[in-house]
Amino acid sequence: MKVIDLNCDMGESFGAYKLGMDEEVMAYITSANIACGFHAGDPIVLDKTVKMAVENKVGIGAHPGYPDLPGFGRRNMACSEEEIRQYIVYQIGAVKGFCKVHGAKLQHVKPHGALYLEAVENETTARAIAKGIMSLDPNLFFVALAGKKGEMMRQVGKESGLKVVYEAFPDRAYTPEGTLVARKYPEAVI
Repeated sequence: MKVIDLNCDMGESFGAYKLGMDEEVMAYITSANIACGFHAGDPIVLDKTVKMAVENKVGIGAHPGYPDLPGFGRRNMACSEEEIRQYIVYQIGAVKGFCKVHGAKLQHVKPHGALYLEAVENETTARAIAKGIMSLDPNLFFVALAGKKGEMMRQVGKESGLKVVYEAFPDRAYTPEGTLVARKYPEAVI
C-alpha cells in the first residue's frame, strides 16, 4: 500500500531563539524530522518536541546535519566519511535517548540541509550516513530524495540494508535536473 506522509521539520528553536510554529503545526502532520542540536535545536527543545510528537501520535525522525549552528546547517563542510558517520551516530543517539524517555520509537532519519544535498550528489557522504544509521538501528527508514536525482542516495541506502522512503518538497521549487532551487534565489521557496 502506498502512503503519503505529511512530514515537517521541527525542534529548530534553541536557547532564547524560537524558530517555527511547532505547537501549531504538530496536529496537522504525520511525522516530524526533529533537529538534533547541530544545525538547530538543543536538549530542552529536543525533549519538548519528542514529547509533543508522542502526544500528537506523530512519527519521530532524527534530522541530523553538519555542526553548523550559525549557518543553520546549510553550508557545506569538508568532512571525512568517518566524521560524517560519527556526526550521524551522535545526533541519532540524542533523539533515540529522548524517545526512550518518552516511551516512543524513532522511525526514520532525514539528513538536513547541506548534508542532505551533499548525500544526493556524493556517494561517500550518502554511504557515511547509511553506515551511521545502520550502526545504531538497521530498522530505521532512510529518507531520500524522490525522482531521478535521488537515485544514487536510494541505491546506497538499499545496498546498506536500510529501508528507503522517498520525499518530495511541495514548498520548494525544483531545477529541470530535479534538484532543489538554491535558497539564495527568490523563487526557491514557494
